[in-house]
Amino acid sequence: MVLQAMKYSRGKLEILDQLRLPHEEVFIDIRTVQDAWDAIHSMQVRGAPAIAIVAALSVAVCLSRCNRNGAWHERLEPDMTGSCLIIHSLRFLLTSRPTAVNLGDAVKKLEKVVDAAKVKAGATDFDINEAYIQAAEQMLIDDVQDNENIGRFGADWILRHSNLIPPVGKISVITHCNTGSLATAGYGTALGIVRSLHARNFLKRVYYTETRPYNQGSRLTGYEFLYDKIPATLITDSMVGALLGLKRESENISCIIVGADRVAANGDTANKIGTYGLANLASFHSVKFIVAAPRTTIDLSTASGAGIPIEERPPTEVTTMKGRPVKKLEDGSLEVEGDVQEIAIAADLTGAWNPAFDVTCYKLIDCIVTEKGVIERRENGEFHLDDIFQT
Repeated sequence: MVLQAMKYSRGKLEILDQLRLPHEEVFIDIRTVQDAWDAIHSMQVRGAPAIAIVAALSVAVCLSRCNRNGAWHERLEPDMTGSCLIIHSLRFLLTSRPTAVNLGDAVKKLEKVVDAAKVKAGATDFDINEAYIQAAEQMLIDDVQDNENIGRFGADWILRHSNLIPPVGKISVITHCNTGSLATAGYGTALGIVRSLHARNFLKRVYYTETRPYNQGSRLTGYEFLYDKIPATLITDSMVGALLGLKRESENISCIIVGADRVAANGDTANKIGTYGLANLASFHSVKFIVAAPRTTIDLSTASGAGIPIEERPPTEVTTMKGRPVKKLEDGSLEVEGDVQEIAIAADLTGAWNPAFDVTCYKLIDCIVTEKGVIERRENGEFHLDDIFQT
């Protein structure tokens, strides 16, 4: 059973607190819009699709507690009511993290739902609220289905481009950051492809990076692989070049698969810091580089990666690290004990730069896998992403 990191029923939303993983499995209630903003901004929930779903559902949770007259008691602005309050709340949530485009896409779609509902003859605030709730709930359902489609399309493409020895053959892949159930409504984008390969018995091993400085790989992706019993090996971010140089052929490493927080119209992709370096290594070693992302991540209004805002996070994420203490046993093994602690890994007053994302040029990307199919880079080196919106 795939890990469930988001639990929703009408009027109630719980999310798995990713700041406590992998040491503690704790679900937290999202009762208000402010709760959702705090959870997104602090990265208790992260991953572009998951951010959008949590934001949308947080408003739905508040609306579900309204009375028949549409009165909403948990307000960011006391003088606002009805549809104005919904729009205001959505735009407030949009400020929580700037790079991921999925949240902005969800806000635009939900604003249209609200606008359409309020112009219907005889519409009440309750009717508008109900229209919003149903639309937000459908986003949750659609995201899981979209991820499963991404997994299927991506696995099909990889198998067509891999050197498998019939009738039996397995490949290894590399992934970066976390793009699974913890980053989406369920199943995952890049990890959805890994899950699909594993389910078909074509996956030999997945190598996953620790993803410094926030360690989404070692903390979160590794947690998902252990949960799903997928054969996986953790490596540091700086080991990918050595892995491809020393083990590409013996491990039959077919590709590097990553997710995306925003894809520009020309195919430039913003993803977790370190992705750009991986794309260059893939190109040098003739390994396919694949971006997995739903269409909501594609931003046709942004011409290239130069127009993508890059979030910068606190320097302390670079100069410190969280974990549980360990003690060394007589046989040399380690035993984990005690509570999670934060420790310094750099000298006091050390300055640090901490961009959360980097941009990978479209020329380094072989294909972009969406829920509607695979978009390959054409022979002239360009992507035509508008084609995918015609299907």
